[in-house]
Amino acid sequence: MIRTLHVLDHSIPLHSGYTFRTAALLREQRALGWETFHLTSPKQGETSAPFEDVDGLRFYRTPLATGTLAKLPLGKELALMKQLEVRLEEVAREVRPDIIHAHSPVLNALPAIKIARKLGIPVVYEIRAFWEDAAVDHGTTNEGSLRYRATRKLETRAIQQVDHVFTICEGLRADIVARGIPAGKVTVIPNAVDIASFNLASPPTPELQQRWGLVGKTVIGFIGSFYAYEGLDLLLDALPTIIQKTPDIRVLLVGGGPQEANLRQQAEKLGLKDHVIFTGRVPHSEVSRYYDLINVLAYPRHPMRLTELVTPLKPLEAMAQGQLFVASDVGGHKELVEHNKTGILFKAGDRQALAQAILELLNNRQNWPALKASGRQFVENVRNWRNSVANYREPYTRLVKQA
Repeated sequence: MIRTLHVLDHSIPLHSGYTFRTAALLREQRALGWETFHLTSPKQGETSAPFEDVDGLRFYRTPLATGTLAKLPLGKELALMKQLEVRLEEVAREVRPDIIHAHSPVLNALPAIKIARKLGIPVVYEIRAFWEDAAVDHGTTNEGSLRYRATRKLETRAIQQVDHVFTICEGLRADIVARGIPAGKVTVIPNAVDIASFNLASPPTPELQQRWGLVGKTVIGFIGSFYAYEGLDLLLDALPTIIQKTPDIRVLLVGGGPQEANLRQQAEKLGLKDHVIFTGRVPHSEVSRYYDLINVLAYPRHPMRLTELVTPLKPLEAMAQGQLFVASDVGGHKELVEHNKTGILFKAGDRQALAQAILELLNNRQNWPALKASGRQFVENVRNWRNSVANYREPYTRLVKQA
Protein backbone atom coordinates (compact mmCIF):
# COMPACT_ATOMS: atom_id res chain seq x y z
CA MET A 1 0.00 0.00 0.00
CA ILE A 2 1.34 3.43 -1.00
CA ARG A 3 0.91 6.32 1.43
CA THR A 4 0.91 9.75 -0.25
CA LEU A 5 0.84 13.19 1.34
CA HIS A 6 -0.65 15.72 -1.08
CA VAL A 7 0.32 19.39 -0.67
CA LEU A 8 -2.41 21.63 -2.10
CA ASP A 9 -3.07 25.30 -2.72
CA HIS A 10 -6.68 24.98 -1.54
CA SER A 11 -9.41 22.34 -1.39
CA ILE A 12 -13.08 21.65 -0.95
CA PRO A 13 -15.34 22.98 0.54
CA LEU A 14 -14.08 25.84 -1.68
CA HIS A 15 -15.40 25.42 -5.22
CA SER A 16 -13.06 25.66 -8.21
CA GLY A 17 -11.78 23.50 -11.04
CA TYR A 18 -8.68 23.00 -8.88
CA THR A 19 -10.62 21.62 -5.90
CA PHE A 20 -12.90 19.39 -7.99
CA ARG A 21 -9.92 17.86 -9.84
CA THR A 22 -8.17 17.29 -6.51
CA ALA A 23 -11.15 15.55 -4.91
CA ALA A 24 -11.54 13.27 -7.95
CA LEU A 25 -7.84 12.35 -7.95
CA LEU A 26 -7.86 11.54 -4.24
CA ARG A 27 -10.93 9.32 -4.46
CA GLU A 28 -9.54 7.38 -7.41
CA GLN A 29 -6.17 6.93 -5.70
CA ARG A 30 -8.03 5.50 -2.71
CA ALA A 31 -9.96 3.20 -5.06
CA LEU A 32 -6.56 1.76 -6.05
CA GLY A 33 -6.01 0.82 -2.40
CA TRP A 34 -3.61 3.67 -1.61
CA GLU A 35 -3.75 5.83 1.52
CA THR A 36 -3.93 9.56 0.87
CA PHE A 37 -3.29 12.46 3.26
CA HIS A 38 -3.91 16.09 2.36
CA LEU A 39 -2.47 19.42 3.48
CA THR A 40 -3.61 22.84 2.21
CA SER A 41 -1.55 26.02 2.13
CA PRO A 42 -2.48 29.24 3.96
CA LYS A 43 -4.39 30.22 0.82
CA GLN A 44 -7.24 28.02 1.99
CA GLY A 45 -8.09 30.94 4.28
CA GLU A 46 -8.37 31.55 7.99
CA THR A 47 -8.66 28.40 10.05
CA SER A 48 -8.86 27.68 13.77
CA ALA A 49 -8.77 23.87 13.53
CA PRO A 50 -5.71 21.76 12.61
CA PHE A 51 -7.80 19.75 10.14
CA GLU A 52 -11.21 19.68 8.49
CA ASP A 53 -13.25 16.70 7.26
CA VAL A 54 -15.07 17.35 3.98
CA ASP A 55 -17.00 14.76 1.94
CA GLY A 56 -15.11 11.85 3.49
CA LEU A 57 -11.67 13.44 3.04
CA ARG A 58 -9.57 14.90 5.88
CA PHE A 59 -7.62 18.05 5.01
CA TYR A 60 -4.88 19.26 7.33
CA ARG A 61 -4.90 23.06 7.42
CA THR A 62 -2.05 25.58 7.61
CA PRO A 63 -2.55 28.79 9.63
CA LEU A 64 -2.34 32.13 7.83
CA ALA A 65 1.09 33.72 7.69
CA THR A 66 1.39 36.74 9.99
CA GLY A 67 4.00 39.35 10.84
CA THR A 68 5.64 42.18 8.91
CA LEU A 69 7.01 39.95 6.13
CA ALA A 70 3.52 38.68 5.25
CA LYS A 71 2.37 42.24 4.53
CA LEU A 72 5.05 43.05 1.96
CA PRO A 73 4.52 42.54 -1.84
CA LEU A 74 7.09 39.74 -2.23
CA GLY A 75 7.40 38.98 1.44
CA LYS A 76 3.92 37.45 1.61
CA GLU A 77 4.97 34.62 -0.73
CA LEU A 78 8.08 33.94 1.35
CA ALA A 79 6.02 34.00 4.55
CA LEU A 80 3.47 31.65 3.01
CA MET A 81 6.17 29.15 2.00
CA LYS A 82 7.79 29.28 5.45
CA GLN A 83 4.46 28.71 7.16
CA LEU A 84 3.67 25.80 4.83
CA GLU A 85 7.13 24.32 5.35
CA VAL A 86 6.70 24.22 9.12
CA ARG A 87 3.22 22.71 8.92
CA LEU A 88 4.27 20.20 6.25
CA GLU A 89 7.06 18.82 8.42
CA GLU A 90 4.62 18.42 11.32
CA VAL A 91 2.09 16.53 9.20
CA ALA A 92 4.72 14.43 7.40
CA ARG A 93 6.22 13.28 10.69
CA GLU A 94 2.73 12.38 11.90
CA VAL A 95 1.45 10.44 8.87
CA ARG A 96 4.81 9.06 7.63
CA PRO A 97 4.08 9.06 3.88
CA ASP A 98 5.98 7.10 1.22
CA ILE A 99 5.73 10.06 -1.20
CA ILE A 100 5.16 13.80 -0.86
CA HIS A 101 3.07 14.99 -3.82
CA ALA A 102 3.01 18.77 -4.30
CA HIS A 103 0.43 20.36 -6.61
CA SER A 104 0.64 23.76 -8.31
CA PRO A 105 1.68 26.45 -7.71
CA VAL A 106 5.45 26.40 -7.21
CA LEU A 107 4.89 27.98 -3.76
CA ASN A 108 3.81 24.49 -2.67
CA ALA A 109 6.57 22.65 -4.52
CA LEU A 110 9.54 24.44 -2.95
CA PRO A 111 8.58 23.69 0.70
CA ALA A 112 7.70 20.11 -0.33
CA ILE A 113 11.15 19.61 -1.87
CA LYS A 114 12.87 20.93 1.25
CA ILE A 115 10.93 18.75 3.68
CA ALA A 116 11.07 15.64 1.48
CA ARG A 117 14.86 15.90 1.25
CA LYS A 118 15.10 16.47 5.01
CA LEU A 119 13.04 13.34 5.73
CA GLY A 120 14.47 11.21 2.91
CA ILE A 121 11.13 10.81 1.10
CA PRO A 122 10.59 10.93 -2.70
CA VAL A 123 8.87 14.12 -3.87
CA VAL A 124 6.79 14.69 -7.00
CA TYR A 125 5.31 17.89 -8.41
CA GLU A 126 2.05 18.13 -10.35
CA ILE A 127 1.74 21.19 -12.60
CA ARG A 128 -1.77 22.30 -13.55
CA ALA A 129 -0.62 25.64 -14.96
CA PHE A 130 2.52 27.71 -14.66
CA TRP A 131 2.32 30.35 -11.94
CA GLU A 132 3.88 33.00 -14.21
CA ASP A 133 1.23 32.50 -16.93
CA ALA A 134 -1.62 32.73 -14.43
CA ALA A 135 -0.12 36.01 -13.16
CA VAL A 136 -0.19 37.44 -16.71
CA ASP A 137 -3.91 36.78 -17.03
CA HIS A 138 -4.61 38.24 -13.58
CA GLY A 139 -2.83 41.41 -14.68
CA THR A 140 -0.13 41.29 -11.99
CA THR A 141 2.71 41.01 -14.52
CA ASN A 142 3.46 40.89 -18.25
CA GLU A 143 4.97 38.08 -20.30
CA GLY A 144 8.72 38.61 -20.42
CA SER A 145 8.84 40.99 -17.43
CA LEU A 146 11.48 40.64 -14.72
CA ARG A 147 8.93 39.06 -12.39
CA TYR A 148 7.76 36.70 -15.16
CA ARG A 149 11.29 35.54 -15.93
CA ALA A 150 12.15 35.13 -12.24
CA THR A 151 9.03 33.06 -11.60
CA ARG A 152 9.73 30.92 -14.67
CA LYS A 153 13.24 30.21 -13.36
CA LEU A 154 11.78 29.25 -9.99
CA GLU A 155 9.35 26.86 -11.69
CA THR A 156 12.13 25.31 -13.79
CA ARG A 157 14.32 24.91 -10.72
CA ALA A 158 11.54 23.06 -8.91
CA ILE A 159 10.89 20.61 -11.76
CA GLN A 160 14.62 19.91 -12.00
CA GLN A 161 14.82 19.04 -8.30
CA VAL A 162 11.81 16.75 -7.86
CA ASP A 163 11.91 13.00 -8.49
CA HIS A 164 9.05 13.03 -11.01
CA VAL A 165 6.78 15.58 -12.67
CA PHE A 166 3.08 15.14 -13.37
CA THR A 167 1.01 17.52 -15.46
CA ILE A 168 -2.52 17.73 -16.84
CA CYS A 169 -2.04 17.79 -20.62
CA GLU A 170 0.31 17.33 -23.56
CA GLY A 171 0.75 21.09 -24.04
CA LEU A 172 2.25 21.52 -20.58
CA ARG A 173 4.26 18.31 -20.93
CA ALA A 174 5.92 19.62 -24.11
CA ASP A 175 6.78 22.89 -22.36
CA ILE A 176 8.32 21.03 -19.40
CA VAL A 177 10.42 18.77 -21.65
CA ALA A 178 11.57 21.85 -23.61
CA ARG A 179 13.11 23.13 -20.36
CA GLY A 180 15.57 20.23 -20.42
CA ILE A 181 13.61 17.75 -18.33
CA PRO A 182 13.93 14.12 -19.58
CA ALA A 183 10.69 13.00 -21.25
CA GLY A 184 10.64 9.86 -19.09
CA LYS A 185 10.45 12.03 -15.97
CA VAL A 186 7.15 13.64 -17.02
CA THR A 187 3.74 11.90 -16.92
CA VAL A 188 0.38 13.31 -18.02
CA ILE A 189 -2.62 12.82 -15.73
CA PRO A 190 -5.31 14.16 -18.09
CA ASN A 191 -8.28 16.20 -16.96
CA ALA A 192 -11.37 14.02 -16.86
CA VAL A 193 -14.84 13.80 -15.36
CA ASP A 194 -16.66 11.53 -12.95
CA ILE A 195 -19.52 10.31 -15.11
CA ALA A 196 -21.59 9.37 -12.05
CA SER A 197 -21.62 13.03 -10.99
CA PHE A 198 -23.20 14.26 -14.25
CA ASN A 199 -26.71 13.53 -15.47
CA LEU A 200 -27.72 14.09 -19.06
CA ALA A 201 -29.41 17.46 -19.56
CA SER A 202 -33.09 17.60 -18.62
CA PRO A 203 -35.86 19.86 -19.95
CA PRO A 204 -35.53 23.39 -18.51
CA THR A 205 -37.42 24.26 -15.33
CA PRO A 206 -40.34 26.58 -16.29
CA GLU A 207 -39.94 28.59 -13.08
CA LEU A 208 -36.29 29.37 -13.88
CA GLN A 209 -37.14 30.19 -17.51
CA GLN A 210 -39.74 32.69 -16.32
CA ARG A 211 -37.46 34.15 -13.65
CA TRP A 212 -34.79 35.02 -16.22
CA GLY A 213 -37.07 35.85 -19.15
CA LEU A 214 -36.03 32.84 -21.24
CA VAL A 215 -39.41 31.39 -22.21
CA GLY A 216 -39.40 30.84 -25.98
CA LYS A 217 -35.79 32.06 -26.31
CA THR A 218 -32.68 30.45 -27.78
CA VAL A 219 -30.02 30.53 -25.07
CA ILE A 220 -26.23 30.74 -25.44
CA GLY A 221 -24.60 30.26 -22.07
CA PHE A 222 -21.48 30.20 -19.95
CA ILE A 223 -21.27 28.92 -16.37
CA GLY A 224 -18.14 29.57 -14.34
CA SER A 225 -15.69 32.27 -13.28
CA PHE A 226 -15.40 35.38 -15.44
CA TYR A 227 -11.64 35.58 -16.06
CA ALA A 228 -10.21 37.60 -18.94
CA TYR A 229 -8.80 34.53 -20.69
CA GLU A 230 -12.29 32.97 -20.94
CA GLY A 231 -13.05 35.38 -23.80
CA LEU A 232 -16.57 36.34 -22.75
CA ASP A 233 -15.92 39.82 -24.18
CA LEU A 234 -15.53 38.16 -27.60
CA LEU A 235 -18.91 36.48 -27.15
CA LEU A 236 -20.54 39.85 -26.48
CA ASP A 237 -18.75 41.36 -29.51
CA ALA A 238 -20.17 38.55 -31.68
CA LEU A 239 -23.69 38.89 -30.31
CA PRO A 240 -25.01 41.69 -32.61
CA THR A 241 -24.24 39.54 -35.67
CA ILE A 242 -26.03 36.57 -34.10
CA ILE A 243 -29.06 38.70 -33.16
CA GLN A 244 -29.44 39.86 -36.78
CA LYS A 245 -30.02 36.25 -37.83
CA THR A 246 -31.68 34.96 -34.63
CA PRO A 247 -33.53 37.82 -32.88
CA ASP A 248 -34.80 35.60 -30.04
CA ILE A 249 -31.25 34.89 -28.81
CA ARG A 250 -30.26 35.43 -25.20
CA VAL A 251 -26.83 35.10 -23.57
CA LEU A 252 -26.96 33.68 -20.05
CA LEU A 253 -23.84 34.32 -17.96
CA VAL A 254 -23.92 32.35 -14.70
CA GLY A 255 -21.23 33.09 -12.13
CA GLY A 256 -18.97 36.03 -11.43
CA GLY A 257 -15.36 37.09 -11.21
CA PRO A 258 -12.81 39.77 -12.08
CA GLN A 259 -14.34 40.64 -15.46
CA GLU A 260 -17.98 40.95 -14.39
CA ALA A 261 -18.06 44.76 -14.16
CA ASN A 262 -16.31 45.10 -17.55
CA LEU A 263 -18.72 42.67 -19.18
CA ARG A 264 -21.75 44.52 -17.79
CA GLN A 265 -20.37 47.81 -19.14
CA GLN A 266 -19.65 46.21 -22.52
CA ALA A 267 -23.20 44.85 -22.78
CA GLU A 268 -24.61 48.28 -22.01
CA LYS A 269 -22.27 50.02 -24.46
CA LEU A 270 -23.25 47.62 -27.25
CA GLY A 271 -26.95 48.09 -26.50
CA LEU A 272 -27.33 44.45 -25.48
CA LYS A 273 -28.78 44.82 -22.00
CA ASP A 274 -32.02 43.10 -23.05
CA HIS A 275 -30.13 40.19 -24.60
CA VAL A 276 -27.48 39.49 -21.92
CA ILE A 277 -28.51 38.11 -18.53
CA PHE A 278 -26.17 38.09 -15.53
CA THR A 279 -27.46 35.74 -12.83
CA GLY A 280 -24.60 36.20 -10.39
CA ARG A 281 -23.19 33.17 -8.61
CA VAL A 282 -25.64 30.37 -7.90
CA PRO A 283 -25.44 27.57 -5.30
CA HIS A 284 -23.50 24.54 -6.52
CA SER A 285 -26.60 22.39 -6.04
CA GLU A 286 -28.46 24.59 -8.55
CA VAL A 287 -25.85 24.57 -11.32
CA SER A 288 -27.30 21.61 -13.23
CA ARG A 289 -30.67 23.37 -13.45
CA TYR A 290 -28.96 26.37 -15.06
CA TYR A 291 -27.20 24.12 -17.56
CA ASP A 292 -30.66 22.84 -18.54
CA LEU A 293 -31.66 26.38 -19.57
CA ILE A 294 -28.89 26.57 -22.19
CA ASN A 295 -29.11 25.42 -25.82
CA VAL A 296 -25.45 26.04 -26.72
CA LEU A 297 -22.54 26.60 -24.33
CA ALA A 298 -19.76 28.98 -25.42
CA TYR A 299 -16.08 28.60 -24.50
CA PRO A 300 -14.44 31.43 -26.50
CA ARG A 301 -11.04 31.40 -24.74
CA HIS A 302 -8.54 33.97 -26.04
CA PRO A 303 -5.26 32.72 -27.58
CA MET A 304 -2.42 33.13 -25.07
CA ARG A 305 0.17 30.87 -23.44
CA LEU A 306 -2.17 29.84 -20.64
CA THR A 307 -5.01 28.73 -22.95
CA GLU A 308 -2.72 27.22 -25.59
CA LEU A 309 -1.00 24.99 -23.02
CA VAL A 310 -3.71 24.16 -20.48
CA THR A 311 -6.76 21.94 -20.96
CA PRO A 312 -9.91 23.11 -19.13
CA LEU A 313 -12.56 20.96 -17.48
CA LYS A 314 -15.63 22.76 -18.82
CA PRO A 315 -15.83 21.13 -22.29
CA LEU A 316 -15.53 17.68 -20.68
CA GLU A 317 -18.30 18.54 -18.22
CA ALA A 318 -20.46 19.71 -21.12
CA MET A 319 -19.86 16.39 -22.92
CA ALA A 320 -20.75 14.46 -19.76
CA GLN A 321 -24.13 16.20 -19.70
CA GLY A 322 -24.77 15.67 -23.40
CA GLN A 323 -24.56 19.41 -24.01
CA LEU A 324 -23.74 21.24 -27.25
CA PHE A 325 -20.89 23.74 -27.24
CA VAL A 326 -18.65 25.89 -29.39
CA ALA A 327 -15.02 26.44 -28.35
CA SER A 328 -12.12 28.49 -29.68
CA ASP A 329 -9.36 26.50 -31.36
CA VAL A 330 -6.70 27.22 -28.73
CA GLY A 331 -4.36 24.32 -27.97
CA GLY A 332 -6.05 23.44 -24.70
CA HIS A 333 -9.38 22.95 -26.48
CA LYS A 334 -7.96 21.12 -29.50
CA GLU A 335 -6.48 18.51 -27.18
CA LEU A 336 -9.99 17.73 -25.88
CA VAL A 337 -12.43 18.47 -28.70
CA GLU A 338 -12.81 16.73 -32.05
CA HIS A 339 -14.34 19.30 -34.39
CA ASN A 340 -17.83 18.41 -35.67
CA LYS A 341 -17.80 15.20 -33.63
CA THR A 342 -17.72 16.06 -29.90
CA GLY A 343 -17.99 19.86 -30.24
CA ILE A 344 -17.57 22.79 -32.62
CA LEU A 345 -14.24 24.65 -32.85
CA PHE A 346 -13.83 28.15 -34.29
CA LYS A 347 -10.86 30.42 -34.96
CA ALA A 348 -9.70 31.87 -31.64
CA GLY A 349 -10.03 35.64 -31.24
CA ASP A 350 -12.31 36.00 -34.30
CA ARG A 351 -15.78 37.29 -33.40
CA GLN A 352 -17.15 36.62 -36.88
CA ALA A 353 -15.94 33.02 -36.72
CA LEU A 354 -17.60 32.67 -33.31
CA ALA A 355 -20.88 34.11 -34.58
CA GLN A 356 -20.76 31.84 -37.63
CA ALA A 357 -20.07 28.74 -35.52
CA ILE A 358 -23.05 29.45 -33.25
CA LEU A 359 -25.39 30.25 -36.16
CA GLU A 360 -24.41 27.13 -38.11
CA LEU A 361 -24.97 24.98 -35.03
CA LEU A 362 -28.39 26.54 -34.41
CA ASN A 363 -29.36 26.09 -38.08
CA ASN A 364 -28.39 22.40 -38.23
CA ARG A 365 -30.38 20.87 -35.44
CA GLN A 366 -30.40 17.51 -37.21
CA ASN A 367 -26.74 17.15 -36.14
CA TRP A 368 -27.41 17.71 -32.45
CA PRO A 369 -28.16 14.10 -31.36
CA ALA A 370 -24.94 12.75 -32.92
CA LEU A 371 -22.80 15.53 -31.36
CA LYS A 372 -24.30 14.96 -27.94
CA ALA A 373 -23.89 11.18 -28.12
CA SER A 374 -20.27 11.37 -29.33
CA GLY A 375 -19.30 13.73 -26.52
CA ARG A 376 -20.87 11.57 -23.84
CA GLN A 377 -19.21 8.46 -25.30
CA PHE A 378 -15.80 10.17 -25.26
CA VAL A 379 -15.92 10.97 -21.55
CA GLU A 380 -17.41 7.59 -20.65
CA ASN A 381 -14.74 5.60 -22.48
CA VAL A 382 -11.65 7.84 -22.54
CA ARG A 383 -11.69 10.91 -20.30
CA ASN A 384 -12.77 9.39 -17.00
CA TRP A 385 -10.84 9.69 -13.73
CA ARG A 386 -10.17 5.95 -13.46
CA ASN A 387 -8.19 6.03 -16.72
CA SER A 388 -6.34 9.21 -15.71
CA VAL A 389 -5.36 8.15 -12.21
CA ALA A 390 -4.03 4.80 -13.47
CA ASN A 391 -1.12 6.82 -14.92
CA TYR A 392 0.21 7.43 -11.38
CA ARG A 393 0.80 3.74 -10.80
CA GLU A 394 4.15 3.20 -12.57
CA PRO A 395 6.01 6.34 -11.33
CA TYR A 396 4.68 5.96 -7.77
CA THR A 397 5.64 2.26 -7.59
CA ARG A 398 9.10 2.88 -9.00
CA LEU A 399 9.86 5.76 -6.60
CA VAL A 400 8.71 3.83 -3.54
CA LYS A 401 10.90 0.86 -4.51
CA GLN A 402 13.91 3.14 -5.01
CA ALA A 403 13.46 4.95 -1.69
